[in-house]
Amino acid sequence: MSRHPAKIVFVAAVSLLAIGAALSLGAANAEDVTEDQVLKALTPQKKPLTRSLSMVPPAQSDPASEAEGKLMQSLRNRSTRSLSMEEREQIAAIVKSKPNIDLEINFDYNSDRISARSLRSVQALGRALANPELKGSIFIVAGHTDAAGGEEYNLNLSERRADSIKHYLVETSGIPAADLITVGYGKTKLKDPAHPLSEVNRRVQVVNTENKTTASK
Repeated sequence: MSRHPAKIVFVAAVSLLAIGAALSLGAANAEDVTEDQVLKALTPQKKPLTRSLSMVPPAQSDPASEAEGKLMQSLRNRSTRSLSMEEREQIAAIVKSKPNIDLEINFDYNSDRISARSLRSVQALGRALANPELKGSIFIVAGHTDAAGGEEYNLNLSERRADSIKHYLVETSGIPAADLITVGYGKTKLKDPAHPLSEVNRRVQVVNTENKTTASK
């Protein structure tokens, strides 16, 4: 009789451990993003074709689009830390109207090293950017932090983390380095300003600028 309570306690403990492991696995899987999700988010919407019976003169060039294209080309192969505040704001204005996705990428504490539990999401990102649907586009990789800490510290950390994502994609997925423009915003552009310390603010945003490179075609 005295052995049964111990056995019950042992079984209960094993069950709790199993449940805990399952919950942990579920939480890890919930953070993962798939290649299809990234591809869908970053693929530009195709404009419907229209027919007209009348002769329509060729559309004139859009000065805004030309300026945007020149900016993107000027930023290729540039160091993140060489960007001026004006250029950062220009990039921020451009991404508002472009296909983008926010990824919850975890890093080691006070580090730009990608955590093991986020590698699958970064790998899925790499596969999507190498997909024929997106290959050759110029992408912006923007790092963001929450509001904890000083501005200069967070800006530096966000830059390093954006660069870390870029280096990983170049090394493991074969994405041309010139097709990835990195920028850090620190805590200046919170996703949830009402909750400045929320983890949703600690993110990496990837944007398809829809500017195709000639070298990648």
